[in-house]
Amino acid sequence: MTDRPSLEDIRRAPKVLLHDHLDGGLRTETVVDLARDGGYEDLPTTDPGNLATWFTEAANSGSLERYLETFAHTVGVMQSAEALTRVAYECAEDLARDGVVYAEVRYAPELHTRTGLSLERVVEAVLEGFDRGGRDHGIKICALVTAMRHQARSMEIAELAVRYRDDGVVGFDIAGAEAGYPPTRHLDAFEYLQRENAHFTIHAGEGFGLPSIWQAIQWCGADRLGHGVRIIDDITEDEDGNPQLGRLAHYVRDKRIPLEMCPTSNIQTGAAKSIAEHPIGLLRDLRFRVTVNTDNRLMSGTTPSLELAKLVDAFGYGWDELQWFTVNAMKSAFIGFTERLKLINEVIKPAYAELRGTA
Repeated sequence: MTDRPSLEDIRRAPKVLLHDHLDGGLRTETVVDLARDGGYEDLPTTDPGNLATWFTEAANSGSLERYLETFAHTVGVMQSAEALTRVAYECAEDLARDGVVYAEVRYAPELHTRTGLSLERVVEAVLEGFDRGGRDHGIKICALVTAMRHQARSMEIAELAVRYRDDGVVGFDIAGAEAGYPPTRHLDAFEYLQRENAHFTIHAGEGFGLPSIWQAIQWCGADRLGHGVRIIDDITEDEDGNPQLGRLAHYVRDKRIPLEMCPTSNIQTGAAKSIAEHPIGLLRDLRFRVTVNTDNRLMSGTTPSLELAKLVDAFGYGWDELQWFTVNAMKSAFIGFTERLKLINEVIKPAYAELRGTA
């Protein structure tokens, strides 16, 4: 085996996923089934193959706001406990089949209450699917509960994160369009989580620039940055072409604040022009705490393995770099230190050694 891993090689490697949306990763066959069973009549097509094409084409708009519109259909069919459990179970199964050994998958409970489900019932239905799927398919999969940044329910959702943290909810997040909805609008929720010793990540530096990142870290105290791609705006070149980090970029790197980067999604939303031009290459060279993620597997037509394979093609990465990304993600997970260390030392490193042919 050469040191340039193929997609098939990468599928066999253990992977860690920190930024994946439950409502962005459905199987199209499941979307069609749930729409029929739940009486949802707004799908653009009921042919699963054509529907997959529609999702990726609709998401390839270059606009975060347009990209987010595709979720009307997936959320629309996820309005019963049975639907939520099925989608969560299939998420665990699909990730495990792609070689993921640990995942944190996020969703917004408030989006799934249209037919009368309580927030608690939404959380419990998803956790049931993750629990069964994890046991059946050999993956540890945990939940992040998300509040929508344009709504005013973040304290309720933060309280849910704390209430269910011993049952599989490992953290909190805010998501949605960044422009006009700064994270500081939800400062009370973040301060509550800090008092409760709870973990949280914040979508920042995707659709908006450095002020969003600065607020997420310095005002709100985020443990990780969802995307964080725009930190590149604080890195310039001197006259010799050497990178020069601004104060915020220095802080993010020095504090080892994890960046939950999603290359394909960033291209779709206009945060990057191409994989080859994605800031992940420079940020990796500068040793930021970079992790590689999918964001929305359905809309981006992607998998964790495919994201890594694209980086191999664009930057010439080998097994060392892929292990580095994977260990970064495992170090940055919201589960306990002992569990993280065990997965790194007993699962990830031995598997990569074997893939290199050195075991």
